[in-house]
Amino acid sequence: MVGRPHGIPMKNPPNVLLICADHWAGRHLRSAGHPSVMTPTIDQLANLGTSFIQATSACPVCMPARRTLMTGLSARGHGDRRFDEVADFPCVPSLAQCFRDAGYQASAVGKLHVNPQRNRIGFDEVILNEEGRHHSEMTSDDWELYLAEQGFAGREYAAGANNNDYLVTPWHLPDEHHQTNWTAREMCRTIYRRDPRKPGFWYLSFAAPHPPMWPLKTYLDLYRDVTLDDPIESEWSADSSALPYKIRSYRSGDSMRGAQPHERDLARRAFYAMITHIDHQIRVVLGTLREEGLLDNTIIALTSDHGDMLGDHGMWGKQVMYESSCRVPFIVVPPPAATAQRGVCDNRLVELRDMMPTLLELAGLPVPPHVEGISALTGERRKSLYGEHGEGILATRMLRDERYKLIYYPDGNRFQLFDLESDPGERADLSASASHTEVLKRLQAGLASQLYGGDEAWINDGAWVGLPANTEPPKPNFKFSGQRGIRFL
Repeated sequence: MVGRPHGIPMKNPPNVLLICADHWAGRHLRSAGHPSVMTPTIDQLANLGTSFIQATSACPVCMPARRTLMTGLSARGHGDRRFDEVADFPCVPSLAQCFRDAGYQASAVGKLHVNPQRNRIGFDEVILNEEGRHHSEMTSDDWELYLAEQGFAGREYAAGANNNDYLVTPWHLPDEHHQTNWTAREMCRTIYRRDPRKPGFWYLSFAAPHPPMWPLKTYLDLYRDVTLDDPIESEWSADSSALPYKIRSYRSGDSMRGAQPHERDLARRAFYAMITHIDHQIRVVLGTLREEGLLDNTIIALTSDHGDMLGDHGMWGKQVMYESSCRVPFIVVPPPAATAQRGVCDNRLVELRDMMPTLLELAGLPVPPHVEGISALTGERRKSLYGEHGEGILATRMLRDERYKLIYYPDGNRFQLFDLESDPGERADLSASASHTEVLKRLQAGLASQLYGGDEAWINDGAWVGLPANTEPPKPNFKFSGQRGIRFL
């Protein structure tokens, strides 16, 4: 499929800046109506383009979501619906490769999260910040090499920060060495060092606000006196022992088990502080584009691999199908010369696999035949959207339309049904509501049609049977998962 939607001229091909964050929920934007978080730069971008307010990460965990973003494939299409750190990247043209094939210079800065670690997946150049996963036999990334050059080798986690917990430890090295500052600065350098004969495809991938919760003190201070929104609470989530095993397993990050209210409050302030820090650093990158004379001919898009429950329904992190975990920002800003609407909120069902065809079509480039996504700007509207994560007793599946969402846990054969139009916080489970029986049956039938890879056994003779309920308590974490130490090499 080839086209030049929205009036982009055939000559002078546009640059493309794709911005991705990690753990950034779609509702954590002022432009999305959030009462506490400060995102002035992204709000300005939203006013200049289209915000897809129902955008979903259909497999809300890092590596599968990023494979989807870079290939236009669903989890079923690219082969990972769990979090397989050793899975090879799919053997299809990536988003970066498609731009390179069209004559673009393609560069990535920040978190790529692929295997092997230095796989460039079609980029000309990759400058990495990969969360220090030395326990997974990965080598030092480029941010770590930079810190070593500055005299701080192996000390990025020296304050006790944890890569998956919500323990707050303000950044302990000089501010300019923080990963968010470094990522933005390296992208500015990459833009400055570009080949001026070629258009650029730039992938700016921030590792934050994914824990560790190490905001700069100046940004944490911004939120010191801010009245925070309350975490979403619901009757269905009140009794932890009655919840499916998956929720009980992920109900709290390790540092939040038994945490006092002030600790949970601090974690949320720190999370918002890291969001605002990213927002301000995006502004620096936009300033570089402006000073280089490129901003007026650059497509800008922003998204995240998934959200973060951040205390909603008593959960922290991702991997579940509730809105705080699976709904993500998805903003597309065409260049000023394009004949596009501005400041639009579009409620169509969009997912991460749609970013690839959206950007390619907007740049007037062909969309490879393997791509399963639909252009968010010119494609047809979906009637439903399927989501999945995990297998066995840790599996969860989801099907939603523009109003209702059905969540399924095979563990104990449990369904939840939410009316997102009247209840966007998913406080009221309608699965037992007599007035919603037909909605439930319709979505169950749609969900059944999506099952594969052994999931079909959850249905017997047309009836959902699932798996026996696991009544065992989740095992304690003896490995301090995500904890990093001080290294000396």
